Amino acid sequence: MAHLPSDVYLTTSFMHSGDVSPTTPKLQLQLSIPHHDPTYYIPDGNTVLLVENTLFRVHRSTLTKDKSTFDSMFSLDSDLRSSSSTPSVTAGPEGESDDNPIRLQGDTAQEFRALLWALYALPPELTLALTPKANTSQLFNLARITHKYEFRSIEAWALGALTTIYTRPTHSPSVQVEDVEGPSLVQLTELASLCEQRDLLDAATLRWKRLLASGKDIALAVGVAERLNLRTLLGFAYHAMMLQGREVWDNDALLTRAQRIRLLSGHYALGRLWERLPNEPPVISHSPRCTGGAQARCNQAWAALWRSTLDMGRQVLLIQYADVVGKLMLAESVTKALVEREIPTQGMLDGMPWCKDNVLTAVAGKVKEVQESLADYFTDVI
Repeated sequence: MAHLPSDVYLTTSFMHSGDVSPTTPKLQLQLSIPHHDPTYYIPDGNTVLLVENTLFRVHRSTLTKDKSTFDSMFSLDSDLRSSSSTPSVTAGPEGESDDNPIRLQGDTAQEFRALLWALYALPPELTLALTPKANTSQLFNLARITHKYEFRSIEAWALGALTTIYTRPTHSPSVQVEDVEGPSLVQLTELASLCEQRDLLDAATLRWKRLLASGKDIALAVGVAERLNLRTLLGFAYHAMMLQGREVWDNDALLTRAQRIRLLSGHYALGRLWERLPNEPPVISHSPRCTGGAQARCNQAWAALWRSTLDMGRQVLLIQYADVVGKLMLAESVTKALVEREIPTQGMLDGMPWCKDNVLTAVAGKVKEVQESLADYFTDVI
């Protein structure tokens, strides 16, 4: 029998004579022959690497740019060769031929191809990555692999390019989690979290919020936010799921029992918060002219206005009992309409002649405070 090349893997499986099968015995041959990358198997390269089933031949000096992990890896390899007195019986030093390539584990050929694109690209190609014609999948793969191998400047560039693309006003956000022309929203969020890129994470979170507002992929958002410990997104996701109602929670296969318990806990905690809010007006900044007795009257007028706006909002629209965020946002709109005289004030602003504009800042601050702390209400029951 002829010998198969070392890069070919042979798998045989024979079925016993008692097995009910028309194909006994069965010989199954699985061939896995590495192939040259059509672009980055460079004839005058001096280093061969195997990624998945693709062989790349590149210049070692190119891989050591940016003080990457490859720089220290090749330096270590050189030191080991110098100190070794035992002659090699393999097919030459690792990385010098197709028969003995450097094997990269845990990477995909697409990711490594993206890295080589960035290392060998001409300026016009790099410029294109900052335009609407950019290949977002390529940039995504580039950011992942440069983070892993510590190409710090290239990683920063790739993340910056992605952030520019996903915050561009003309870039229409898809309501689907999977984007056929680029990374999915889940992948984008994971990348931003992995690389601790705040601007990109904010852009991804904004897209999640749009999905949540339309009632889509809420349970998925809960799972992603919990796994990556994204507190702001987690709060919005739990809040959105809470508003769907218990019948939806109980029938959503993506939700765990623990998550359903947190939803019940959040519903109760937010309901209690709503009961306290009328008696806890946000602190306002007083005008320098508002001092002494005038400031005391101002605080009293503001407390009365706060209670009235909360009550007025409740009368205008029917909002769920525990939807504190919705109620506060409505109160903010009512307060703005009163301060700007879009609706009759009925004398509610008379007691704060110099500070009425400051109440808008106070209400906006309260809305933001509750939104940012939403995750704290959806806790485990001890």
